Amino acid sequence: MKIAVEGCCHGELDAIYSHINQLETKNSYKVDLLLICGDFQAVRNHQDLQCMAVPDKYKELRHFYKYYTEEKKAPILTIVIGGNHEASNYMWELYHGGWLAPNIYFLGHAGCVQVNGVRIAGASGIFKSHDFQKGSYERIPYDSSMIRSIYHIREYCVRKLSLLSSSRIFLSHDWPQSIEHYGDINALLSRKRFLRADIDSGSLGSPPLMGLLTTLKPEWWFSAHLHTRYEATVLHGEKEGVAAEPTPGLNPDEITIDDDNFGDELNTKQEVTDVVETSVSQNPDEITLEDEVEDVVIPPPPLPPSSSTKFLALDKCLPRRQFLEVIDIETENTLSNNSDGGLPILSFDPEWLAISRAFHPWLSTARVQRTFPEEAEAREMVTRELEWVMQNVPRKVGEQLLVSECQIFAQTAPGPGSEGSAKNQQPPWYTNPQTEAFCSMLELKNKINPPPPGSQSLPTNLVER
Repeated sequence: MKIAVEGCCHGELDAIYSHINQLETKNSYKVDLLLICGDFQAVRNHQDLQCMAVPDKYKELRHFYKYYTEEKKAPILTIVIGGNHEASNYMWELYHGGWLAPNIYFLGHAGCVQVNGVRIAGASGIFKSHDFQKGSYERIPYDSSMIRSIYHIREYCVRKLSLLSSSRIFLSHDWPQSIEHYGDINALLSRKRFLRADIDSGSLGSPPLMGLLTTLKPEWWFSAHLHTRYEATVLHGEKEGVAAEPTPGLNPDEITIDDDNFGDELNTKQEVTDVVETSVSQNPDEITLEDEVEDVVIPPPPLPPSSSTKFLALDKCLPRRQFLEVIDIETENTLSNNSDGGLPILSFDPEWLAISRAFHPWLSTARVQRTFPEEAEAREMVTRELEWVMQNVPRKVGEQLLVSECQIFAQTAPGPGSEGSAKNQQPPWYTNPQTEAFCSMLELKNKINPPPPGSQSLPTNLVER
């Protein structure tokens, strides 16, 4: 299966799909799947822009709304995760995953699906220690703190992902902490000199993600966020070598903007030609947010974890940047949706559904997070719930566990042009029918965006889990 991988998107879907089309024509192949590693910016209208953590000068609709309103359709099955510059209100609607637009699927705040049998897992957001152990308490309308904390990854998501037995591919926006030591760190620093302080202090990247990498041992791990292409290889079971003393250097392809911390220059029409040197440990290619600071058919058994993980980070979508790469993934599963011209099949991962059921009681929508069960107990819970999933879910969505048999894209917010005088206000609360359908499939209470009192409710067999 041929997979295209994109770094940061920043709403530039037209440019990304056009670039893939050019590669397909030039190389005489067909890309089956596109993976996007965050900062996707699923902005449906101007009100969604008020829920995106960027300075006002970067609040542009860009291209996504055309796909949302079905003016255009994604030509390739596209799977995305969230970063730190998102319309977080829309991604909250689809916390458990769902179609952002036809043929564009969001993995959720954490999630795992299968494409033609290849297991793809991912974690949205970035790591901030002061929010990691909290519940997901943020609600519309967001204040200046919530609009940032909502995209900070929670321990709840990491613990769920750690219970997967394996994953062929893993997507994250953040880099796993210390991954830079498994590649050519001197070459990295020659391009991104400002990273040296974080590397020397050991604070570059996300500690929980490195824990997931060494636990799940995926074949591939893709990231974005730092706006550079970087390769590394982690050999599992091998003793980590000592990295050479990094050599600083100028980055000839960046400019400095004054208002962000690991953000992005979002005007993708601008080509960078000037060299700007900076003496501070700050990404000169990011959007600075001043208050973003640290403090039943039983499925075949999963493949054994890989003996090594190939890490690849990619740049953002800009001219002359290394923002996209096409790789080949071997798969023994030749299933395809022949009715749609041989398109790949997107299906739920039964183990992830079991984890979602098992851990639903610990999904906190308050600031305080309930204490998690010990790992051994959690894995026993998942084993029990997997039996429930295989006995109950196939009769609802079919033996292939097709996502399309459960979740169907539906617009919840209007497209641009209908906001009127509320254009610069945050949008109202929307109940997303895809989240309702996911919870109904697993017979769980919708804690994310339940219908308001008095509206038509889901079937009464749902359990308060």
